[in-house]
Amino acid sequence: MWRYIKRVLIGKPLKTLDEGQTHLTKFKALAMLSSDAISSVAYGPEQITTVLVTLSAMAMWYSIPIAAIVLLLLLAITLSYQQIIRAYPSGGGAYVVATRNWGSNGGLFAGGSLLVDYMLTVAVSTTSGVEAITSAIPALYRFSVPIAIVIVLLIMFMNLRGMSESANFLTIPVYFFVIMISVMILWGAYNIITGQVHYQAPADYGTPVTGMTFVLFVRAFSAGSSSLTGVEAVSNAVPNFNKPKEKNASVTLAIMSTILAIFFIAIIFYGFYFGIVPNKRTTVLSQIGLAVFGGHGIGFYLLQLSTAMILAVAANTGFSAFPILAFNMAKDKYMPHAFMDHGDRLGYSNGIISLAVGAIILILIFHGQTNMLIPLYAVGVFVPFTLSQSGMIIHWFREREGFWLGKAFINLVGALISLALVLALFWQHFGNVWPYLIIMPLLLYMFHAIHRHYIKVAKQLRVAEKTKVQLHDYDGATVIVLVGNVTRVTRGAINYARSIGDYVIAMHVSFDENPGKEHKTANEFKAEFPDVRFVDIHSSYRSIAKPTLRFVDVIAKRAAARNYSTTVLVPQFIPKHPWQLALHNQTSVRLRTVLNSRQNIVVASYNYHLHE
Repeated sequence: MWRYIKRVLIGKPLKTLDEGQTHLTKFKALAMLSSDAISSVAYGPEQITTVLVTLSAMAMWYSIPIAAIVLLLLLAITLSYQQIIRAYPSGGGAYVVATRNWGSNGGLFAGGSLLVDYMLTVAVSTTSGVEAITSAIPALYRFSVPIAIVIVLLIMFMNLRGMSESANFLTIPVYFFVIMISVMILWGAYNIITGQVHYQAPADYGTPVTGMTFVLFVRAFSAGSSSLTGVEAVSNAVPNFNKPKEKNASVTLAIMSTILAIFFIAIIFYGFYFGIVPNKRTTVLSQIGLAVFGGHGIGFYLLQLSTAMILAVAANTGFSAFPILAFNMAKDKYMPHAFMDHGDRLGYSNGIISLAVGAIILILIFHGQTNMLIPLYAVGVFVPFTLSQSGMIIHWFREREGFWLGKAFINLVGALISLALVLALFWQHFGNVWPYLIIMPLLLYMFHAIHRHYIKVAKQLRVAEKTKVQLHDYDGATVIVLVGNVTRVTRGAINYARSIGDYVIAMHVSFDENPGKEHKTANEFKAEFPDVRFVDIHSSYRSIAKPTLRFVDVIAKRAAARNYSTTVLVPQFIPKHPWQLALHNQTSVRLRTVLNSRQNIVVASYNYHLHE
């Protein structure tokens, strides 16, 4: 049943040789990797105006110079990541750049930030998408968290089906949103030119506003910088592009940044021109749509639908980048090696599932409130931005290739602005971003603990050259068979034990509840196997594991004294259908688990397969 459900949800397995067929064209890559960045125009500009309106509606005109600085940073980041794509085409983005140029701790800081940030990407995108849905259908507002969780699970299953299939699906919402925003921009411009809509800004551009401070300006800028999240995703996913990979990835990044810049400045301008003030129930983009399309017409609802769709699937950027980043970190032995395994559809399934679980936990913790997630989200982006761009400065001074001074200057500008944003976020939004100061040390500790474990394991398992392996020559074998009742399973296990062991012991654990039954079991066994030693261990606390471990320890010690090996044979029956396993206790599984903690014994299973 599980295999059937899995095939329906994920699809049939792909051959390893089919991996090349899953690579992306620029058209598909733009849909798959840009959804996070492009969709951020639905909430990024609103974050700026939300901060400014705390002073007064007259301060709204400051959103335009703030937007200009955000676009300057976008240009620097885009140029920088294009350089990263060419310099480090293996993928990994900020993690690889920081590792190569700042050392392992710098790389782990960048990698850890991005791992958390991709979880926040999924959480923010889905909660923002739900807000767009509830703006159009207010009755769904109280179901925001369950809707967000369902969306995360749907995107997870879509990605488990494979990168190519998810890219095919994403082309619809991404390009639908691009078309609707483009239509809104053009239709709004037409209405302004023809005088069908009028200038409604609370204050003209450049009007002095009492109370406006540098601190408030920086706070609005740091809030609006959330629109730049997702730009780094292309550099992480370079290996997923068709050849020539670097060129296609670089072009895709340029197209994505251009679309983002046009949409961002247009929404900022329309928000100022129409005098739109943010509120909790209706997003700024929704209000612009109402102003441009003239009320709740078809244009407005198509805009809301496209916004909800792209915000919902914007989480896919995290699903595209997180597994590859986790793969690179696992390859360097800082993440579990399970993240290097391909699933049935050639994607990194463990990374995809882990990301979904993490995002759902964040949605539950923050109750699906986007505003509470965004500051922490921005920190997780701009710390890696700072490390990667400063790392590229080191790279250019080391390599000195071509116009390296000019490239280093571009990286310097991006690094300084990114660093300023990180400091501003901690300064202005400490109440929201303080968890970062706890999460990152814990992650760094975890990464190093995993790395130490793998190094120790490799050292202990490595066979050094010119070293003769000493094999132990045993004089005999002791086999302990764990017995519950005398059944066909017991009979088969005892016969097998006698075929491999010189000394066979059957061990049974009895309880206080039914002493008569235990005597019956002992008599049945002795009648069936008179030549096999039967040991009945009494347990007053209904525990099988502890008496078994004590007995095995004693027998193993005696066997070692005789230079005998010790094998513990755990009999079990296997039902015909997997679902039937749930109908039986898993004593054999628990026993094998505890026995595996003992050294100098071999734990084996004897499986008896049922036919009905």
